[in-house]
Amino acid sequence: MVEGILDYFPMAIHDETKEGKNIVLLAAEYRQTQVYELLRKRNLRKESMFQKLDKNGNSALHLAATLREQKAGLIPGAALQMQWEIKWYEHIKNSMPPGFLHLSNNDGKTPGEIFMDTHEKLVEEGGKWLSHTSNACSIVAGLFVTVAFNMSTTVPGDVDDNGYPRLEKQLAFNIFAISSYISFYSSLLAVIMFLAILTSSYKESSFRSTLPMKLLLALTAFYMSIASTAISFSAAHFFILRERLKSAAFPSYSWAVLLLIFFAITGFPLYFHLTWAIFKKMPHHHHMITPAGFHIKH
Repeated sequence: MVEGILDYFPMAIHDETKEGKNIVLLAAEYRQTQVYELLRKRNLRKESMFQKLDKNGNSALHLAATLREQKAGLIPGAALQMQWEIKWYEHIKNSMPPGFLHLSNNDGKTPGEIFMDTHEKLVEEGGKWLSHTSNACSIVAGLFVTVAFNMSTTVPGDVDDNGYPRLEKQLAFNIFAISSYISFYSSLLAVIMFLAILTSSYKESSFRSTLPMKLLLALTAFYMSIASTAISFSAAHFFILRERLKSAAFPSYSWAVLLLIFFAITGFPLYFHLTWAIFKKMPHHHHMITPAGFHIKH
């Protein structure tokens, strides 16, 4: 729609609201990344459009620094929302002349001061959200450490007189040995990373990459421990059913492991949002699907 207006009515680019905001200021204020990038790529008089100030002396950087109320469900978790806000602010800052970083508005506030003032509550909420999530996951990961340790010290089929496992030449035994090893150390790594998050200082700059990366590593290790524990159990349990139900053992265990991994992934969509937010340089709004099936971009 914006492209159509600019193609058929080029002079509409100079329209302003009663507060003196042009389309660049509005795109920065309402976090419209696609509109903002479209205007950057257009052959416009960028000095007048992107360096415009509204009636309150606010530049695009001032408006990007001001926290706006987010619609529920767009960005899961206060920590990810804070990371989104930091990336958006940095993106606008990199597209503006350096002098605008220290430019004060009519209230005498710079964009950095506005960002700190308006995001103070979000930083506090993000810290609480990370603490609650890490505390809950660390308890479960600790249980997996205990289970994985007991599993790794139990040798299926016992050992012979020389101290070697009786079933060491079996494929299922090798799968059990490898998966139990991965299960123990991945769950142990998950506990360490969750504890690292709990003991971190929740500063504004930490939400940019440090805290989200720690959470991503912790969740990755946590999912690996779940999957490897299921594989280890199936491999050890195979020796019980290998005689009578040998033909049905592999398909049943494979389906059980796949279903467990599938439900674990679908049950925690946070992992995908977190991965996308960390590795995406420029923030984008999430897509919502209406009951009719139409995609709506916010």
